[in-house]
Amino acid sequence: MCTHAPNKDPQMTITHYERTREQNIDLGIVAEGAEEEAAEEEVLGVKSKDFDSTQEVMHFPANCPRCNVPCETNMKVVNIPHFKEVVIMATNCESCGHRDNEVKSGGGMEAKGRKISLRIENRDDMSRDILKSETCSVMIPELDFETEMGTLGGKFTTVEGLLEDFKTQLKETNPFMIGDSSTPERSGKLGDFCKELDLIVQGEKNGVHFILDDPAGNSYIQSLTAPDPDAQLTIEDYERSFEQNEDLGLNDMKTENYEEN
Repeated sequence: MCTHAPNKDPQMTITHYERTREQNIDLGIVAEGAEEEAAEEEVLGVKSKDFDSTQEVMHFPANCPRCNVPCETNMKVVNIPHFKEVVIMATNCESCGHRDNEVKSGGGMEAKGRKISLRIENRDDMSRDILKSETCSVMIPELDFETEMGTLGGKFTTVEGLLEDFKTQLKETNPFMIGDSSTPERSGKLGDFCKELDLIVQGEKNGVHFILDDPAGNSYIQSLTAPDPDAQLTIEDYERSFEQNEDLGLNDMKTENYEEN
């Protein structure tokens, strides 16, 4: 017992040392008979001392969401400049050909929601990087278009890529757009809407506003003038409503004094 704590005890000497391999075996830290190199901790196949999440692509087994055949999922951490880290997961099934990718924010939920509005002026705006989290809704007021929270899940793509994904989903999920049920009369407004999206992608329809509304604050549109302000981008942080907190599960979440009833 140190009688001078917290001050240094002149009669006490403390020495730190590296444990031997035999001591590690006795403590159960290293398996007996294992090679020294194999004894190093590994994280998803990468040795911990060499591991850098932003430089490595990690692999782990999974099942295809379409045919349930075992396949491999790739995961990588990407640092988005002037934003935050995100985790990108991609699955490619060699059995049925299904390809899927999903994006998760590497950070926590922001204190406020965020609405980002991009005014599309030319074809170059189609190549802007965009991160749409799974809690984000998308609006194009000029086309009277709005998605609900969670549509298409999390995506890290470009503005053009996201518009193409919306068009593909409309064609795949609506029976009047494809197959025997497809007729000019039945496709109607959906067909016209897809044509409007094509005009935007081709740069023939400018002045359109592309809006991301994310109550979790984890969505992003690339600024072409960062770190200076971008005249085409408007970013608004806002207080979430009770309904938005309810959708995010925050109203029932207790982070302080949670041990109390």
